[in-house]
Amino acid sequence: MSVDAAPPVRLLLFASAREAAGCRDDTCNAATLGALLDAARERYGATFSAVLDGSRVWIGGEEPEQGAATPLREGDEVAVLPPVSGG
Repeated sequence: MSVDAAPPVRLLLFASAREAAGCRDDTCNAATLGALLDAARERYGATFSAVLDGSRVWIGGEEPEQGAATPLREGDEVAVLPPVSGG
């Protein structure tokens, strides 16, 4: 996955996000969190997009302070964490 001439970052997918995408991780070049998530939506399709809508997204284990405008740096790890269901 490549977006603009931006640094490579790692996208980590958990639970239903992993199932919807068909992989557990990917590498993407993206300047901002929004660009990365847009590229992931395009690559993985509608089911993934629906999961992403209800998920938390963290960069390096922390919530992004600037939301979609948060700049990404080379080596960042972006995790998509869907809600946990249980019973």
